[in-house]
Parts: sequence; structure tokens; C-alpha cells
Amino acid sequence: MSDITQSIIARGDLAHLALFLWASGASGLLVWSLKEMACATRRFDDFVRELSHFNRRFGGET
Repeated sequence: MSDITQSIIARGDLAHLALFLWASGASGLLVWSLKEMACATRRFDDFVRELSHFNRRFGGET
């Protein structure tokens, strides 16, 4: 990795290196946030399902 970095620095392409690092970080955060949203949706679905079972079992009609 240091050879690639040294090559970029020697050619003066620091802006390209910075842009690549920013884009990589942003993409990583996007993937992480989508994964967390999927887990949160799954947990909420499990909660609603259990609440429905509870209401059926104990007669939740008013």
C-alpha cells in the first residue's frame, strides 16, 4: 500500500487520493447503515409479531 501511496504523492495526485479515501469511507458507512437498518427492521417485525401473539393469547379486544 505504501508503494501506491508514494507513487500518487510523487505524481502530485493528492486530490485523487483524498477523493478515493473519502468515497471509500462514505461507501463503507452506507453499507454499514443499510445493514443496521435491516437489523432494526427485523427486530421491529419480531416485536410486532410477539405483540400480536400476546394479544391473541390474552384476548386483546376492547
